[in-house]
Amino acid sequence: MESAHVDLTEPELREGLTACLAVPRWVNDVVDHAPYASLEELLEVAEAAATPLSPEEIDQALAHHPRIGEKAAGEGRSQAFSRAEQATSAQTDDAVTARLAAGNRAYEEKFGRVFLIRAAGRTRPEIVAELERRLALSPEEEIGEVGAALRDIALLRIPQLFGHLDQHSGYDESEAAR
Repeated sequence: MESAHVDLTEPELREGLTACLAVPRWVNDVVDHAPYASLEELLEVAEAAATPLSPEEIDQALAHHPRIGEKAAGEGRSQAFSRAEQATSAQTDDAVTARLAAGNRAYEEKFGRVFLIRAAGRTRPEIVAELERRLALSPEEEIGEVGAALRDIALLRIPQLFGHLDQHSGYDESEAAR
């Protein structure tokens, strides 16, 4: 029996990974381990390569993320991912929207970067509660939270791009959203 194989050219893998996490070192590390026998193997390497991300890499990646509650500008894969991920948390509750806007401003003043969270699978009130919790963290604690969120977002995006190439990996997309 022939083993499953994630069949991608290097440029296809590199382009897709960049849309998942725009950190050149991470992309290079993951590409350097190709080819992959399965989506599961790709995810394992991607997770290891993103653990941890340096503060400079976090800044690189955040340059491609919109504020929570704002639509991503542009038409690339990364922007499409952001729009879809935030769509599940969109709502019209004015009080929650105001808390989110105030929290985003306070976060940017304190940490000097946009607030980032894995929005997929979360409601807007859950996102606001997490934003408010993280405002109490030290800069050192928060940089770890942001790095973990970027890694988690990338690991959710990879199967969306490449999962169709590996139907035998045992990967369960519902598990990744948790």
